[in-house]
Parts: sequence; structure tokens; C-alpha cells
Amino acid sequence: MIDKLTHGGIVTFASAAALTLGKATVPVYEVYKVGQDVQRLDGLDILATLGINAAVIPHYDNTEGANHDTRFCYLGEARLQMFESLLDDDTFVLGVDEHTGLVIDIDAASATVVGNSNVTIRLRTQSFVYPTGSVIPLSLLQSPTSLLDGSQKQESKTESSLPLTAQTSGSSPEEAHSLESLLLIAKKEFDAAMAERDAITAVRSVLALEQGMKDWSADTLTSDVFDRARSALRSMISQLGDAAVSGVRDPREVASPFVEAMLAVRATVRAEKRFDLSDIIRDVFSSLNIEVRDTPNGVEWSLPAD
Repeated sequence: MIDKLTHGGIVTFASAAALTLGKATVPVYEVYKVGQDVQRLDGLDILATLGINAAVIPHYDNTEGANHDTRFCYLGEARLQMFESLLDDDTFVLGVDEHTGLVIDIDAASATVVGNSNVTIRLRTQSFVYPTGSVIPLSLLQSPTSLLDGSQKQESKTESSLPLTAQTSGSSPEEAHSLESLLLIAKKEFDAAMAERDAITAVRSVLALEQGMKDWSADTLTSDVFDRARSALRSMISQLGDAAVSGVRDPREVASPFVEAMLAVRATVRAEKRFDLSDIIRDVFSSLNIEVRDTPNGVEWSLPAD
């Protein structure tokens, strides 16, 4: 195949076979379907003939997993990061979306993105995405770190191949691509709901986390996240139990209509000099630990927790 490249011809790799084109590869099916640990294996390193030091990841935008993160050829973000940690410092990830190709023309010293979607140059924490129709200089694939310092920017403009987006690799906390993300979102929403005394949202957060744990229970990624999610779920349920006893509404909000009504009666009987009834109202407030104070600005009252 290398002879074909160097002496004229066309070499085509498709689907998971493209994993082997670069310097390093990963056994995606063994990892995803069997649960084998992520490992770095030697690739065919055909791209080295072109001066490209990359690990190719096809099916880069896969979404077949639904609640499971199957992007990056079924690895998901967490496993891809593990794989990246095993690569040489100068080896980058070259991601090719589904129904998409990258045609490298050695004579023209360029690579063209074809098909439905994008090709991604991923430099650990930074990703540079090229949509279909982009023409990427071969020199950029040979030295992709130039994207980080901008030295390739002018050349890219002349080739009409500026990346569509430059983004931080990984998912934001608002994107539920993993149980870790779901856990963070659920805890954040639950804590905010409890602080706002919003029982409905708090319960929804608990149910969302429980559903996420169920959805991800078959995932083979070795991590303590499931234990942490279970611990968080127990804590949420415990807090809801406490709230069921004491209530989630502000106690003053609950008591206010009754207290204000009694204070109105108190004001009336005092005005009529019915001090016997006024004393009864005072004793009732005292038995309920409701403190009533007559001030120049009017009557004030407080609950024990105020």
C-alpha cells in the first residue's frame, strides 16, 4: 500500500478499517462491546509516508448509543481522553464523521473534505472542525500545532480551509454525554431547587438522576462515577425526606395568613378593651412560640427560626 502511494495509485480505507491508518490505533469493538480497557496499539502508520503523525478516528460523530456516548467510533469522550493520554505528545487525533471522507492529494499537497459532514483535527484540549468542501493544506496535517499559534491561518485562507469552529474538546456540563455530566447537572438543579424551596423541580432532578443511572448501568467504562451517583441520589432522597417532615415552603409564608388574621382580631378586641380576649390570643401565640411585638411602626411578629 505504501508503494502504491509513493509510485502512483489510490489507497482507500473505510469505516473502522481507517482506525489503522495512523501511527496508533485502539481496539474499539473490544472496548465498547466487551468492556476491555482502553489501550494503544500500533497502527499501520501509512500516514507517516505523507508526514502525518495522527491517530485516525472514524465514525467521529456517531450517535447510535442514545444515552451512551458513542461518539469517536464508540469510544465516547472519556475513553478518547484515555486513548489520547497513551499517545506520543506529537501524535494528534484526526476525526472523520460518518458518511464523510478526507481525500488526500499528494501531488496537490492538499486534503479535501467530502461527504455529508466534518473532519476534525483534535489537539488534546482543542478541536478544529472542517466542514465538507474544505481544502486543508497537507502542511497543516503535517504540522497541526501551527493551528494553536495561528501560523497556518494565512495559508488556510488562500486554500479556503479555515476551520468552521475551534472548540474545547469534551462536553460542557450542560451536555449529558455521560453519567458524570448527568450527575453534575442533577446535583446543581437539585441544590438550586431546595434553596428555592421548589419541591417539584427537586423531585424531577432526583428522577432524572435515577433514570440516568439506569440508562448507563450497562456501560463498561471502569469508573467510580456510578458509586458517586448512588451516593448523591441517597443524599437527595434523604433531604426530600427531611422536607416531607418540615415542609419545603417558608414557614412564615405558611403561618402568615393565620397569624395576620389573629392579629386583626387582637387589634379589634383591644380597641374594645376586651382584654380578657386579648389575653387569650396572647397565650395562644405564646404556646406556639410566636413572638408578637408592638412597635411605633405597628405590630411585628416572628417565628422561632426567624
